[in-house]
Amino acid sequence: MVKTEKTTSKATADKGGSTAKTAAKTTAKRGAAKAKETRDRDAFLDEQRRLLLEERETYTHQAEELQAEADSLALEHEPGDVQFDEEGGEGGTSNVDREVDLALSAQARASVAEIDRALGKIEAGTYGICERCGAEIPEARLQALPHAALCVACKSGGLSSRR
Repeated sequence: MVKTEKTTSKATADKGGSTAKTAAKTTAKRGAAKAKETRDRDAFLDEQRRLLLEERETYTHQAEELQAEADSLALEHEPGDVQFDEEGGEGGTSNVDREVDLALSAQARASVAEIDRALGKIEAGTYGICERCGAEIPEARLQALPHAALCVACKSGGLSSRR
């Protein structure tokens, strides 16, 4: 009888030790998976930051060029001058060109502001969170539009939920 108790106790002890080892391995695997997830997220954010900075530089350059072109067109003609040329057949084409350049410059500057917001979110740790519903914005959307502030459902205005 004593031998059976020892065997049972030993089996129980081995099983308890085995369970502890299994739990430790599971915890270690979870820790490793979490660390990999953190590394992957950091790499993704670094890549997004790089893309945003490149895009910012492009838009800033465009805004400056368009503004310079508009300023140049304004200097070429006196206020109230109407230009009649063979191209348009009507006066004022340089004014229209100037207005287009100014509008495009303003759009480029607005894009720079959106990019700056996205860069600020990366620093604050809120990048990739929808500003309207708080859900995570899928990485695929962020890769396509790095300065996206809304998830697809919120951006589409709930079109996906209409019947």
